Amino acid sequence: MYKKYVDVITMVDKHGEVKPLAIQWDEIKRYPIERVVDIRWAASPVGGSGLRFTCQIAGHERILFYERNRWFIESLQP
Repeated sequence: MYKKYVDVITMVDKHGEVKPLAIQWDEIKRYPIERVVDIRWAASPVGGSGLRFTCQIAGHERILFYERNRWFIESLQP
């Protein structure tokens, strides 16, 4: 597994809570986040730690991390 940094479209509410809405994988591919299942502070097995979002994307559960000021997803490809 690899740490792949991605662009994430987010919403920040009036209380300062961050909600990811979609992942912009590259210039063409954008994946909407269907729902956020869980949010917690955690370490990633691929290195790093931060706010971990368990998300449903295209019918699959994926782990998305907000680490310092960047987002990454655990990926099978670099």
